[in-house]
Amino acid sequence: MSPRSPSVNEELRRRSRERLLQATVELVSERGYEATTLGDIAERAGSARGLISYYFPGKRQLLQSAVHRLMHLTLEEALEREPRTEDGRERMARAIDAILGLAVDRPVLMRTHMAGILQAEGFVQCPEQQRLAFLLRDTVTRYGAADVDADYPLLRALLMGAVVAVLLPGAPMPVARLRAELFQRYGLDWEQGMPPDGGPPDGMPFSASVASVSPERVPRQSSSQSPQPPSKSSK
Repeated sequence: MSPRSPSVNEELRRRSRERLLQATVELVSERGYEATTLGDIAERAGSARGLISYYFPGKRQLLQSAVHRLMHLTLEEALEREPRTEDGRERMARAIDAILGLAVDRPVLMRTHMAGILQAEGFVQCPEQQRLAFLLRDTVTRYGAADVDADYPLLRALLMGAVVAVLLPGAPMPVARLRAELFQRYGLDWEQGMPPDGGPPDGMPFSASVASVSPERVPRQSSSQSPQPPSKSSK
């Protein structure tokens, strides 16, 4: 039997890594972080326990990469769903709805993730985080932001803050209210994206055309091309 080619070995490693990431998402969502062991994750993924140490420095880093992968895939699906669109405002609406939706659908997982980010190590620089960053930055670019370098981290911070507000124990903010505030800030109509049932909260307009939107919040038409996505093998 001839030895496997480097490309085949690389594909096998990629699949093995993704099985570990998917197993982490499933188990932490079901059991919580503390009750999920690395052995549990390896067993669910059908992998050897030692592979986790090969790919990830520890359990916290594994979880961050797993959640960033989930966020990337969720955001990508929302942005590319039918009917596909290149309209920057619609893509911004879809991005906001996708991230808020994760806070609603995966509260245990997202609460654990946000708590981990606030610890000393902060963000884990991994391929999954880079792919998520690319999609968010591309969303800001297509929206027509005047200063993408400044507006991308601001969007990221606003989305993180909204997720925390949804998940805050004992005093959660209503998702519809947070959505309305973000939509108003970016001059989006309530019916864009995937609007929840019931319409906007009292006092929030359906259309951005009747909202009070400050000039700096109105996007300009950007002629810049979208950046190229990071390679799946980028580190």
